[in-house]
Amino acid sequence: MRLADYLDKGASLGREAPCLTTGGVSATYGEVQDRSARIAGALQRTGIAAGDRVAVLAANDPLALTCVFGISRAGAVWCPVNPRNEAEENRQLFDLFGCRLLFFQEKFAGLVDRIRGDLPRLEWLVCLDGDVEWATPFEDWLAEHPGEPDESRRPEGGLCMLAGTGGTTGRPKGVRLTEINMMTSTALALMSYPFGDRPRYLALAPLTHSAGVLSFPILSLGGEVVIMPAPDIGEFLALVERHRITHAFLPPTVIYGVLDHPDLDHRDLSSLRCLWYGAAPMSPTRLREALQRIGPVLGQLFGQTEAPNMIATLAPADHFRPDGSVAVERLGSAGRPTPLTTVAIMDQRGALLARGERGEIVVRGPLVMDGYHENPDATAEVSAFGWHHTGDIGYLDEEGLLFVVDRAKDMIITGGFNVYSAEVEQALLAHPAVKDSAVVGLPDPKWGERVTAAVELRVGQQVESAEIIAFVKERIGSVKAPKDIEIWTELPRSKVGKILKGEVRATMRDKYAI
Repeated sequence: MRLADYLDKGASLGREAPCLTTGGVSATYGEVQDRSARIAGALQRTGIAAGDRVAVLAANDPLALTCVFGISRAGAVWCPVNPRNEAEENRQLFDLFGCRLLFFQEKFAGLVDRIRGDLPRLEWLVCLDGDVEWATPFEDWLAEHPGEPDESRRPEGGLCMLAGTGGTTGRPKGVRLTEINMMTSTALALMSYPFGDRPRYLALAPLTHSAGVLSFPILSLGGEVVIMPAPDIGEFLALVERHRITHAFLPPTVIYGVLDHPDLDHRDLSSLRCLWYGAAPMSPTRLREALQRIGPVLGQLFGQTEAPNMIATLAPADHFRPDGSVAVERLGSAGRPTPLTTVAIMDQRGALLARGERGEIVVRGPLVMDGYHENPDATAEVSAFGWHHTGDIGYLDEEGLLFVVDRAKDMIITGGFNVYSAEVEQALLAHPAVKDSAVVGLPDPKWGERVTAAVELRVGQQVESAEIIAFVKERIGSVKAPKDIEIWTELPRSKVGKILKGEVRATMRDKYAI
């Protein structure tokens, strides 16, 4: 299925139903379908051929998402670009992908202007919502290139999306995602979580990431996607109540913000059927709080750009035992491997490990990407021994639940012992004053590496570092407990809310060097 086919499937259930909504204004399925066809025709008449790359640089916006369906209808490849990236990172992505046309919002014109001169293959610039001297206004562009699209055009290999992933070092890589990858992710979502007729999905997180991919199963069921142009927790809670939202996705840090928001207990969230969480580990302590205060609707998804969202899932019902009590033993897991995905644990020599043994989480199946764009060496490395390597350390327990204990690069070796930073972070998050934490290993002449932490406190809380260290020692022992803890006003985070451990490590390295 093309990406546009999810929209068309929803339209087949009723073209007059609301499809994309923002600011209280809805576009119906018929309107979005028709406009995406006009966009596809204009792309082809502009000169976009099958397999050409077309980028979209925008905040959450219905027209930007409609352009994605137009790109798909035209037989081109969608390149989502995060507006919160630095200009140079986006320049590298445009250059790597060989983008020929860019749709962008006027508020990002400055970013585009800084890099467009260095992108000779970027031939057309179309501004979605304003008048920029060196770009064509969207409505003018659409009017200049009228006509029906040829929807038989398809990219070679079924490629439908090129997504950037850069990590924290080096040039960004382009993840090649195919129609099969997207169809698998969508099918697994529909298999794994509760849905009903015409679900209503609230998109607060960036549509360039998991929030966008999760809109496809909603649309395939004729559901409504309510789009938030900017993240605001108070507004999120109000919209859930106003639109009787059934589904949403939030990273753990935003869920913590929901739990700390003064409006939470005054809003009616009873319409929610599934509040997805993922993209980073979630504190079991705060997850249990969310189950009690938000409701029995939390659903975990575990994936990565290279295997979108659905490597493993923990459905809302799986958070509870048969007697209705919270299954605390599962709250630290990533759930069970999904039906169309094979998950195993591998050692450094390529041998598969038994249940309970820790090693790298590796994956096989139609969810896994086609490879890194124009980067055969990186593709070969991540595909060693015939499995996709996630870069995560974990294990499978006797029930078949997958536990992610750390990123391989974040494991700390201190005094000859392996310490998983994620385990220490979970112990820190169990302290009632701690909102978030980052644990890193710093060089130490005696221990090799010293476990060190930076923590961010909840609003209005005060606590001494020594008290937190003692608290953690009681739970996981002195070897794993941090030797030093700093209390920071705010931890550095990426564009999607993940804590930037590299920045934490760099900031603390000189201070604690011996």
